[in-house]
Amino acid sequence: MSTFRPDWSLCGGWAVDAWLGRQTRDHADIDITVFEDDQRALFDHLAGWQLIAHDTQVDADAAEPWDGRPLTLPAHVHARSPESADTMPGRLDVPSKQGFGLEIVLNRRAGDDWVLSRKRDLTVPLRRCVEQSPWGLPTVVPEVILFYKARDHRPHDELDFLALLPHLAEGQRRWLREAISLAHPGHPWLAPLSS
Repeated sequence: MSTFRPDWSLCGGWAVDAWLGRQTRDHADIDITVFEDDQRALFDHLAGWQLIAHDTQVDADAAEPWDGRPLTLPAHVHARSPESADTMPGRLDVPSKQGFGLEIVLNRRAGDDWVLSRKRDLTVPLRRCVEQSPWGLPTVVPEVILFYKARDHRPHDELDFLALLPHLAEGQRRWLREAISLAHPGHPWLAPLSS
């Protein structure tokens, strides 16, 4: 992705590790984020890769090879480099087990803001959402990573929360607490964020 010119950043579990400077757990894939309006550039950049799309136009339990059609958010793409395999797998529902080691999450921006939640009209200035991590990569900041992880609250999200929590500055904790309160009232992370 070093030659991909639109904005992209590391997100998900590896981003947690990038902020902490060490691997904290096993990961199924590498997550990056790209903005929705850059998806054509992404498709062109990954020419020759095997791409599997997941969006609102595909049944929740299904996936399809991405042919470059505009994806409707929420959407993500699993990608497998040309060196990984010559043929598409027979099943597309478990991409990480089929060698699709890159997951690209599409996000929305409006002007100079990252739109975190359209339902709650929750935005953050882009300049505050991504910074260079200690690993030297553009990386989503910890509080925004955890905001997204709060939505699904899976076991590995809980591990990531517990790993990052002691490293959050008071301003990051306050912002995360307020954002989760708006988007997910009663979320179990609110109590530890308040202490």
